[in-house]
Amino acid sequence: MDTKRWDVGIYISEDGADTVARAILFTDAEHRTVGQGRARRNPADPEVPEIGDELAASRALADLAGRLRGAAQEDIDHLTSPA
Repeated sequence: MDTKRWDVGIYISEDGADTVARAILFTDAEHRTVGQGRARRNPADPEVPEIGDELAASRALADLAGRLRGAAQEDIDHLTSPA
């Protein structure tokens, strides 16, 4: 049985009340899929950077999952479409 390894890197940047995250899936040397997420703190809320990080990262991972699911669906459609 072959085992494959896919790695996900999550890169978070903060700029004031804005937090942006990118989740990058590395599947091999030539292919990667990127998801993006964003969070914005309400100025009236207390400053808790971990919350923005968590929200932005979770949104980036959800976006990545959707893109991966879409790629799989395209592959299925391609294989099952009449020629």
